[in-house]
Amino acid sequence: MSTKDKKTTLKDIASKKTDTGLIKNGENSEKTSKNKTEAQTERLKCVDKRDPVQDPNTVATVSPAYIIYHYNEDVLYYAILFLMIVLALVTRLYQIEIPPWVCWDETHFGKMGSWYIKHSFFFDVHPPLGKMLIGLAGYLTGYDGQFPFDKPGDEYKEAQYVGMRVFCALLGAALIPLVYMSTWLLSGSVIASMFAAVFVLFDTGTNALSRYILLDPILMFFIISATFCVLKFMSLHQRPFSVQWWLWLVLTGVTLCCAIGVKFVGLFVILLAGYSTVNDLWRLLGNHSLSLVEIMKHFLARAACLIVLPVICYMIIFAVHFRVLYRTGGGDGFFSSQFQSQLEGNRLHNISMPDRVAFGSVISLKQQRTGGGYLHSHSHLYPEEHPPRQQQVTTYSHKDENNMWRVNPSMGKPNLEGHPVLLKNGDLVRLEHVITKRNLHSHKEPAPLSARHFQLSGYGQDGEGDANDVWQVYMPGEADGAEVQVVRSKIVLIHYIVKCAVYSHDKKLPKWGWEQCEATCNPNIKDSKAVWSVEEVVDAR
Repeated sequence: MSTKDKKTTLKDIASKKTDTGLIKNGENSEKTSKNKTEAQTERLKCVDKRDPVQDPNTVATVSPAYIIYHYNEDVLYYAILFLMIVLALVTRLYQIEIPPWVCWDETHFGKMGSWYIKHSFFFDVHPPLGKMLIGLAGYLTGYDGQFPFDKPGDEYKEAQYVGMRVFCALLGAALIPLVYMSTWLLSGSVIASMFAAVFVLFDTGTNALSRYILLDPILMFFIISATFCVLKFMSLHQRPFSVQWWLWLVLTGVTLCCAIGVKFVGLFVILLAGYSTVNDLWRLLGNHSLSLVEIMKHFLARAACLIVLPVICYMIIFAVHFRVLYRTGGGDGFFSSQFQSQLEGNRLHNISMPDRVAFGSVISLKQQRTGGGYLHSHSHLYPEEHPPRQQQVTTYSHKDENNMWRVNPSMGKPNLEGHPVLLKNGDLVRLEHVITKRNLHSHKEPAPLSARHFQLSGYGQDGEGDANDVWQVYMPGEADGAEVQVVRSKIVLIHYIVKCAVYSHDKKLPKWGWEQCEATCNPNIKDSKAVWSVEEVVDAR
């Protein structure tokens, strides 16, 4: 081979090596570019577009076209959110003062708001938070709590009622942006979020409920707020124990408490939050990259914020409720005598009356169970279908002059002039109804509603009756001869012949019994609903 041919061959080999190196470098460059793109994509998946705290390194790697597209999407998101807020306020607040009279259940919740302003104690089936907020709104807007809210149709006249309506309307208006943001967290679609918000915005029922002094807009606000907080907390699962993570977890617990603090139906959103939490913990338990210590931290954080915190908040709500309502009101009779004695204006508050009961004293008897009524009678008789036609004896939850009974000995009349003889455990007595002059009486005739119990009635004339009027005073856990104390002593009245105890429960009599609770003579003398206490004593001696 000539020298010239050798040189040509060497050049060809060098050229081939160069080409091969360029090809390999190109392939490596393509692989590197592909890996970078995949890494950027993975990082972008972890970025919350609505989150102001973002990874600056991630943002720097996003292409300009991507930034422009999502910038426009952000503008659209907030523009629609602003529009929804404006429309919500307009539809809920427009002519909020119309009609200028009491509408529907405003007669209940407006009245309860007034009681909070006047500090008058009352009893209601719903927890107090919603009514306290209505009262607070009225107080802050100049309402003095004097309007009676007697019935629908009563004109407000000079009463400052608009502030309470505006408060309820603002919470009702807040539903629309909350629904909008919640739907975005679920779908990531601005269009879907807008449609969901529009459906709530123009819903006639939701709009109407938000324009009056009702618990419904307050309840809906806290339910939707709790749902939004749950969704927001779940969206931060990749940043556990961050400040935002803790913030939304705490807000979830607070809003759950507020939801059930308005109405017990708020329990359903607690079930939703509980299901989501259990599902989230199950997901964490299946994550093998987490240690048991980390999983336990997650569990304790959720237990503290979603169980302990709501319970504490709920107790605080009732503490404020009892702190504000320190004056006597229409709901006193549902509570114990000890509780009533702490209410300003109540007959038991700082009253000077005997602390013992004597023969000849006039007393009122209150059932010991929660919500128990007073032993009551009136001149009306039992109907013919419930013979014999003797005077009705019932229990009544309100204070009334028909609740008063005179304590007489089993034989004869008490000596009202001499030294009083104190009533003791084991004594035999007759209880004479002060207004009608008939004795508390029982016999082996079935009670009107409780067939296994005996009828309790009023019998006799001017305190004169028969042997079925005699009762034995029994004080559970007390020694024979122990004196009966006002409020403190628990007593059971046992019929001397039939051996049954004066008893009452929640069964209400028909209209012939004025829908008062049935009182009977129960053969089970150990029943807890047969325990009574002396609440009030009238004795000039």
